[in-house]
Amino acid sequence: MAVVSKGFKGRGGHDDRLPPGQYLTPGFPVLSAGPTPRVDTAGWTFTLVTEAGRERVWTWDELLDLPQSAPHTDLHCVTGWSKFDTDWQGVSIDVLLDDVDTQAEFAEAYCHGGYTTNLPLADLRGGRAWIVHTFDGDPLPAEHGGPARLLVPHLYLWKSAKWVKGLRLLDRDRPGFWERAGYHNHGDPWREQRYWNS
Repeated sequence: MAVVSKGFKGRGGHDDRLPPGQYLTPGFPVLSAGPTPRVDTAGWTFTLVTEAGRERVWTWDELLDLPQSAPHTDLHCVTGWSKFDTDWQGVSIDVLLDDVDTQAEFAEAYCHGGYTTNLPLADLRGGRAWIVHTFDGDPLPAEHGGPARLLVPHLYLWKSAKWVKGLRLLDRDRPGFWERAGYHNHGDPWREQRYWNS
């Protein structure tokens, strides 16, 4: 399997990598809205559903057989912490969308445990988002969203849905779990888009 490494270092030098209102942490805090699902890779699937209802489904082994990427990136949580220089492995959303006939402008990630989050499709394309299964060289732990999570590092981390099991392509935007609870619809950390009124 070929791995493509892509570095995302933030904006300029070290000082410019920390968005406004954030503090740097060496750890990786675990924050979840509910209990941690335990998902066996033997039965795991990822489903892409177009706005017309057409489905593409990948098993765990099929996901691992796709071209792999190795994003190196900073993370920013809406609660205020940032973590620099994280290393992941997974499949670019561009790979999953290859040859998909869609006019959709939005997507909804849906997950084991019932969590959902919404994103403009443009935020998932162009090498900006992945379905990741490996963190720091090891299988992604369940507390961090394993066996697989969405990774969209240019947005606040709640958009990087843990325990992801599919993406729905949508004609119109549909707010997800935290967005319905008052979190900002987009979540750009550089613009401090934390809540609906920000």
